[in-house]
Amino acid sequence: MAKAKPKGAAAAGTPATAALLAAGVPFTAHPYTHDPAVSNYGLEAAKVLGIDPRQVFKTLMAEVNGTLVVAVVPVSGTLDLKALAGSLGHKKAAMADPAAAARRTGYVLGGISPLGQRQGSPTVVDASALGFETIFVSGGRRGLDLELAPADLLRLTNGSTAAIGAP
Repeated sequence: MAKAKPKGAAAAGTPATAALLAAGVPFTAHPYTHDPAVSNYGLEAAKVLGIDPRQVFKTLMAEVNGTLVVAVVPVSGTLDLKALAGSLGHKKAAMADPAAAARRTGYVLGGISPLGQRQGSPTVVDASALGFETIFVSGGRRGLDLELAPADLLRLTNGSTAAIGAP
């Protein structure tokens, strides 16, 4: 993976890529043509890019104890809301209102990145990410995934890891 450098218009222009560039974090941008008929954005990215879906992570917003939080889990599974709540010291969590998630992050649904969000939120990344040298997350728009080391994602989001994904 090269040092953080934009590669054409597809690599630049989102708050997520700007955050990576500003921090000097190496990453690779993987643009692809998004099919508007597809609603499972993460699985679409895995298929189009030819990547194991366990290595591609989706960014979800949930509400835990009145606070919006970011959950990053493999696209091959789902988010375990109870595990997410427990990882933050609470008993219950619920998916965030989609409009609230878009306002909080500054991204459209299907393009929410854990990086470069308008307002930072507590972030929990599924522990399975640590089993990969690199993982793929949304680049801040539909049709753009960013490949980076899990440790860099955790550092830039001030995130933690926990077993929050369910098959």
